[in-house]
Amino acid sequence: MLHATGITKRFGGLTAVADASLSVAEGSIVGLIGPNGAGKTTLFAAITGFHRPDAGTVRFGERDITGLPPEEICRLGLVRTFQIVQPFAGLSVRENIAVGAHLRHPRRAAALAAAESVAQRVGLADQLDKPAAALTIAGRKRLEVARALATEPRLILLDEVMAGLNPTEIAEIVPVVRGLVASGVTVLLIEHVMQAVMSLAEDVYVLNQGRMIAHGPPATLVRDPMVIEAYLGHGAAQRLGAEHG
Repeated sequence: MLHATGITKRFGGLTAVADASLSVAEGSIVGLIGPNGAGKTTLFAAITGFHRPDAGTVRFGERDITGLPPEEICRLGLVRTFQIVQPFAGLSVRENIAVGAHLRHPRRAAALAAAESVAQRVGLADQLDKPAAALTIAGRKRLEVARALATEPRLILLDEVMAGLNPTEIAEIVPVVRGLVASGVTVLLIEHVMQAVMSLAEDVYVLNQGRMIAHGPPATLVRDPMVIEAYLGHGAAQRLGAEHG
């Protein structure tokens, strides 16, 4: 469904992403993990048109979408959420979701009706008339997912949708992500909450210093020496091996 091949993105003298490739099969949940500053969000931005890659190609379905503007990529059914959640504070939850729904439903009444349906799917049905500014962090995260979902995507890229949530809130949002796939939406997610990645994703890519260093099922990756080094520092894999040996 999605094939990003050899993506490179530079900012002046800094190479944020270097020759990174990943694939997402339709109907799957795929994880993208790595330490802070690894280039994960930059790779998301290159895939979804917010940055034009300096090298590489992005294919979505049969189409080459490399360098297309974000709104055109969104219209094709590929949408992303943002790590820093910024709802339209002066609007209600219903109106915020309707902003996304307007892509497919130009008439206001239809967009508001679609917003109601999406709110049910993400657990915001009882907060539709609340001002978006009054939502908790967990509520704002759900709203971010809802606004993206309202564009009726085929593939949604979730950027740290669980960041800043407590364990109870994380446990509550995991079924929401599973529900997306059950409803026919494929998911690619950046996540630091490893427990969530382990329970959600069947396939995981690991990015470190802009390069893809590992790929496979999560249970295999947590034992991969390169992945351990990326997260815990040089020599960590050897030290852990000695401790458990």
